[in-house]
Amino acid sequence: MSVALDILIEDDRWDSGVEALATRAVTAALTGAGLDPSEFEVSLLACDDARIAALNADFRQKGSPTNVLSWPSDERGAEVEGTRPDLPHGPMDAELGDIAISYDTCAREAAEAGKPFEAHVTHLLVHGTLHLLGYDHIRDGDAALMEGLETEILGKLDIPDPYS
Repeated sequence: MSVALDILIEDDRWDSGVEALATRAVTAALTGAGLDPSEFEVSLLACDDARIAALNADFRQKGSPTNVLSWPSDERGAEVEGTRPDLPHGPMDAELGDIAISYDTCAREAAEAGKPFEAHVTHLLVHGTLHLLGYDHIRDGDAALMEGLETEILGKLDIPDPYS
C-alpha cells in the first residue's frame, strides 16, 4: 500500500507525472524508515521559485528560492546526535506534515548536476519526507544518519547516491 498524498499543483509544469513520482518517493521513504506508508498522510505543494522563495522568507527568513521545504506536523527530532528520531506511531500520528517543492530550482539543479529531473525530484521528496519524520542534517551525526538512509532508499529505487 502507498501513502495518502494531498497534492496541490500551483505550477502546470508539474502536471505531468508528479502524483506518481511523489507517491513512489514518499512511500519509499516511509518504508525505508520502517513505517507502513498506508497509515500516513502527506500534503505536497508543487510550485515555482517565486512561491517557494516567499515561503522560505516567511518561515526561514531567507528570501531566495530553494528546492524543497518541509513542515512536520510534530517535532520528532532526535535528542542524541546521530540517533533515530522519535518516529510517529500509526493512526494517531497519521498527518506527517507538508512539503513544498519548486520546479524551477529542481530543474536547474538537475541540469547543472547532469542528473535526470525525475531522479533529482525523487531524492528531494525522500529528503523532505525524512524531515517530516524528524530526521535532520544540522548536526554532523544526524546528517550522516539521514544521508545514509536517503542513499539506501534511493538505491532501492535504482537512483544513484546523490552524495557521491
